[in-house]
Amino acid sequence: MLKDQYLDRYAEVMLWGLNTARRGRRKKSDIILIRYDMAALPLAERLYEKLLAAGRHPVQRLMQTSNMEKRFYEIANNRQLQFIAPGEKEFYQSLNGSIVLLAPESITHLSHIDPATIGTALKARKQLRDLLDRREETGEFSWTLAVYPTSPLAEHAGMEDSEYVKQIVNACFINRTDPIAQWQSVYRKAQKIKKWLNSLQVDSLHVESENMDLEITPGEQRRWIGISGHNIPSFEIFMSPDWRGTRGIYFADQPTYRSGNLVEKIRLEFDKGKVISAEAETGEDFLHKQIQMDHGSGKIGEFSLTDRRFSKINRFMANTLYDENFGGKFGNCHIALGSSYSDTYAGDPADLTESSKKELGFNDSALHWDIVNTEKKCVTARLADGGKTVIYENGEFKI
Repeated sequence: MLKDQYLDRYAEVMLWGLNTARRGRRKKSDIILIRYDMAALPLAERLYEKLLAAGRHPVQRLMQTSNMEKRFYEIANNRQLQFIAPGEKEFYQSLNGSIVLLAPESITHLSHIDPATIGTALKARKQLRDLLDRREETGEFSWTLAVYPTSPLAEHAGMEDSEYVKQIVNACFINRTDPIAQWQSVYRKAQKIKKWLNSLQVDSLHVESENMDLEITPGEQRRWIGISGHNIPSFEIFMSPDWRGTRGIYFADQPTYRSGNLVEKIRLEFDKGKVISAEAETGEDFLHKQIQMDHGSGKIGEFSLTDRRFSKINRFMANTLYDENFGGKFGNCHIALGSSYSDTYAGDPADLTESSKKELGFNDSALHWDIVNTEKKCVTARLADGGKTVIYENGEFKI
């Protein structure tokens, strides 16, 4: 679906993202995993070549096909759901980078599967995700993620294939002869916004729109991060707040697909950090089961804002990576139910322990589900000195 020149630029942007996201020193001996869906093979091949040319050690893995994934959840017993192949943990302990290329041949093939069954597999593999999180905290690992266009994605987004491709090409700046220069420009502008946000002594954030009235408590030792190479494209600036201080109403006007299920018009009510009421016009039963996945799935793990001046995405894309970076007329804010990001800790994330994360209010869960609001909104910061200041309005940071 992508022209040859776009493939090459896309691969270069992906490598820029992987390198930019790395906190520690990169080495030629780095082991980089490329995981890809079958349709993304042309991009995976391009990345493989470039990694070899750079002296890295690429390892390629084809992800489950839609039919494999469906049969796995239909047939696997509990022992098989929780199975982790011998050597997998050891491989992850040596991994320095991960590139994931999503190119689904189906979006709804798991809609008939009990979410608890999928949750069992996710919880079993959480130990591997935790391992990579720890390696990232110490600067030994980085990751990035991208989408390769497919007809099923375009269909569920209500677009022709050519329209969907155009959204990806524009969003990733690969329509430009030097997309890296554009990404670096966005990166520098985001650095200024993050520096400003992190200079504020904020006690709480108040998010207001037509259907939202939500209070977020950043908590101690927090920082805003984002546009750091993780995810291509990524225009969000976010933090992982202290989940215990969340209260009020959050509303997601943007649809979301998760595990093959379409969920629309999500309305959540929080009290003392926990979801106490959850409604949806479509997929409400699935929503309830996700919130009940584990002890942290009904709590907030992320709060994010996207500036419309950065993002060229102006259509629903039926893929979270793009939908959480929606620009449009009023930008977006989104929260994630479930796990938090330890790199939003203001100190050295490598110093964090399970105990200190818990004490600081970082949420822990096998779930991380981004749900997005694109309404016109205002975000006001209540400062430690008692004052207030608007940090985001009409889709833009107010710096």
